[in-house]
This record gives sequence, C-alpha cells and structure tokens, in this order.
Amino acid sequence: MSGITYAFGIVTAVLLLVAIIELMRKGTLRERHAVWWFIGGLLAVIIAVFPQTLTWASKILGIAVPTNLVFFVSIGLLFLVSLQYGAELTRLESRVRDLSEQSAFLARRIHVLETASDDSSPSLDGETGTDEQRE
Repeated sequence: MSGITYAFGIVTAVLLLVAIIELMRKGTLRERHAVWWFIGGLLAVIIAVFPQTLTWASKILGIAVPTNLVFFVSIGLLFLVSLQYGAELTRLESRVRDLSEQSAFLARRIHVLETASDDSSPSLDGETGTDEQRE
C-alpha cells in the first residue's frame, strides 16, 4: 500500500468519526441512534491505521479476500442500524396512534361540554336553550 493511499484512508476514517461526533454534539443524531455508526467509524479508524488487522481478522475467520470482510461487516452494521430504526419507527407509530386517539377523545369531550354549556346559557329574555329550541 502506498503512503498516499494509507494517509487517505486514515484521513477519511477520522473525518467520518468527526462527522458522527459533530452530528451527536449538535443534536442532529441522538446517542442511541449513533451507537452503530460510531462503532463503524471506530472500526474504520482502526483498519485505516492498522491495515494488517483486516488481513489478520480475515485469516482467522477463513475469508479469502480481506475486502469481503469489510463488505460483510458493513452490511452487518447497516442491518443493525436498519433494525434499530425499524424498532424505533414501530414504537413511534404506536405512540402517534395513542396520541391521536387521546386527542380525538378530548376534542369530543370539549365539543360535548361546549354544547352543554351553550344549551344551559340564559338568553336575553330569561329562557334557557339555543335559538333553535326557542322556535
């Protein structure tokens, strides 16, 4: 591996990790969602700084081409991120449904109370009820 390729890999991995940390710092990416991205960034930095670890890990796992290990780990991390987002989406959909039902019940209750209030308010001539009831 040439020095330029080595330096490019390190710079890219560090920039990736800095971007993840910056997104977490700004609040754009919450910590619970950033865990897998942060792990991927750390793995990228480790592999960029010590490229022989990729060859070593692929030999231990019996993978002939070290690049295939990178793809496998990347797909695994993306699967975990997707699974986490799917679980979060399911939880949020349930929460939105509960809040919508609660909002509908409260809107109905307000309507009933307003109607009852309008029906019992006194009119100018001392009668109770709405104009339709007086006719």
